[in-house]
Amino acid sequence: MLVTGAAGFVGRHLLRALTPAGPVVGWHRPGTSHPDVAGLTWAAVELLDRSAVAAALAAAAPTAIYHLAGVAHVGDSWTHAEETFAGNVVGTSHLFDAVQTLGWPCRVLVTGSATIYQPSTDALTEESAIAPNTPYGTSKLAQEMVALAAWRDHGIPALVTRSFNHIGPGQSPAFAASGFAHQLARIEAGLAPPVLSVGNLEAQRDISDVRDTVRAYVALMASGRAGHRYNVCAGRTVAIRQVLDGLVARVSIPVTVATDPARMRPADTPVVLGSHAKLTADTGWTPVLTLDDTLDALLGYWRGEVRASVG
Repeated sequence: MLVTGAAGFVGRHLLRALTPAGPVVGWHRPGTSHPDVAGLTWAAVELLDRSAVAAALAAAAPTAIYHLAGVAHVGDSWTHAEETFAGNVVGTSHLFDAVQTLGWPCRVLVTGSATIYQPSTDALTEESAIAPNTPYGTSKLAQEMVALAAWRDHGIPALVTRSFNHIGPGQSPAFAASGFAHQLARIEAGLAPPVLSVGNLEAQRDISDVRDTVRAYVALMASGRAGHRYNVCAGRTVAIRQVLDGLVARVSIPVTVATDPARMRPADTPVVLGSHAKLTADTGWTPVLTLDDTLDALLGYWRGEVRASVG
């Protein structure tokens, strides 16, 4: 098995799920760090280098590819559009070119995004209207088209997720929930004043635990249908304010909440809700972790990181 973007937030959780089942190769970007994981072979691969991708794929000879690598931050895509399209579209194109050229008989799971959907207050299904409203969403739609064209034109058994928000331990503090938890852990440790900087708290999001998300990816690799798109979501909305309140309730220090204009996005859809009916029908997957489970793990992670940083 091969995991691209294996050193990232979701990649590290996926590795924990995959390595007990057999040998895994993890790709990380040259110059970046990666964890030591038993049963894993690391390779530094620049996905924007077509020849490097082909050589690394030939060396790995995988029977299954989980393609997680890419640029993940929605808000940053407004000021880093070129990097976003390169990371999500060009890198994916190079990967499928290499699979086609080398003729490996492997399934490829491409982790896409629900940001490709037209905003709606209804539960989004795989048949809902498409109309991304951010550079990131547009890049993920193009990535999906690359993957499905590989199946249609070359018979490469590719399938695509349309993943909704997922949070959990190890996520960058650039993302809202992890940012809240990181700030609170620093406040608890006396490293920051008791003021929490936040963005838009009124947005409602379909939020999954990352550990449920990677379970869905493994289930799709096993029994998802090639050439199909699958929502990966919890199937219920949570207001960002509810996430914040849940984290604040877990600390004993009074905290003041202050809105930071820099944390606001140029376009922020009020409600995002998905349906995982197709995923469940084809794989039997359902989410098992609650929001409380996730917030406990997220705050616990940052408490440990802060303790380690101060010795």
